[in-house]
Amino acid sequence: MIKKLSVAVLVVAMSLNIQAQTRNKTLYVIADGIPADVLERLDLPNIKRIAKEGSYSRMHVGGDKGTYNQTPTISAVGYNSLLTGTWVNKHNVPDNDIKEPNYNYPTIFKLLKDQYPQKKTAIFSSWTDNRTKLLGYDLPATGNFKVNKYFDGYELDTARYKHDRVKNYMHLIDEQVISDAVVTLKTDAPDLSWVYLEYTDDMGHMYGDSPQMEVAVKMLDEQIGKLYAAVELRKKQHKENWLFIITTDHGRDEKTGKGHGGQSTRQRTTWVVSNQKLANKYATYYQPAIVDIMPTIARFMNITLPLKVAQEIDGIPMIGAVSITNANVNYIQGNIDVSWTALENTGSVKVWLTTTNNFKASSKDDYKLVAEVPLADGHALIGVKHSQSSFYKIVLEAPNNMLNRWLETPK
Repeated sequence: MIKKLSVAVLVVAMSLNIQAQTRNKTLYVIADGIPADVLERLDLPNIKRIAKEGSYSRMHVGGDKGTYNQTPTISAVGYNSLLTGTWVNKHNVPDNDIKEPNYNYPTIFKLLKDQYPQKKTAIFSSWTDNRTKLLGYDLPATGNFKVNKYFDGYELDTARYKHDRVKNYMHLIDEQVISDAVVTLKTDAPDLSWVYLEYTDDMGHMYGDSPQMEVAVKMLDEQIGKLYAAVELRKKQHKENWLFIITTDHGRDEKTGKGHGGQSTRQRTTWVVSNQKLANKYATYYQPAIVDIMPTIARFMNITLPLKVAQEIDGIPMIGAVSITNANVNYIQGNIDVSWTALENTGSVKVWLTTTNNFKASSKDDYKLVAEVPLADGHALIGVKHSQSSFYKIVLEAPNNMLNRWLETPK
């Protein structure tokens, strides 16, 4: 009788857990071009309330400065780093023209739909290219991926939104995007939604660090308040579990605040606000990056990343257990010196090696297991004298996450 009761309790617990997982929903907002120092010094009651309930952290964009994955601090580049969890050397969006995105690096939207076809997605955007180019809406290269709901294209409607010199029309478009999102969230909340707002970046480009920029950020805070009220209503009325993330795509230059695109500290320094505590060991002790948002959403939404995708992700989840960070590789006289920072004391790290980069062309890389060492060791020395190559990809597989690095050998 006791055994039967235990089994019944287990079945009920598993059922409740599955039900809870199906109620996990995510809404993330990209508020364009707001440096961390601006966000931190202004009185923004809605954003600061969300941060108090959950978390706030400085973040960075731009890849690893001076390395193969250094990434321009430009808008669409940052969006795609968030969407794919990779830097520009992989997703291939170096500017706002978005000419040849590499769709072999899937977005978080496509990964969700591939695993959960029944789940709903939406985008609310002040820039149509986010859907048509970055998400690759209905393109053969993305398998004709589609979002279930989209609200965009307003910037193309010059009759309704007359393009004025001071760009007030962009604020009106942002307001419409927020209205669309609030109505949709309240009535038929998708499982994964992206809200993109442009006006703050326009004010930055026109006026730099200025009263106009500050006013734009304060108006953004009011818009965030409307979105979060809709999320709170969903949580109360439908018992849903929400991940609400707000971030930006780049900072601004130190001298005037008008420009961005370079690698100065302020241009690279961004931020992330969430209603959830993004505060595992990695996020607490290291400055996270925009590429970390994608695997964080994946973990929250119970998305299992295919192995070939997990091997390419540059980001680290900011929730849940994480084993390693800070991977480095260096070629020394026929050896590859591999190191990492251990965030746990037990377990091992498997070191995988390949001399190909076929993934970018939708083919398979032939990884070889070249070492397995205790995680706490923090390093491994891999002999490659008998497999000389000008290029290597190294993947470190730990119990709770993977890291990857590229290496070109000296000529």
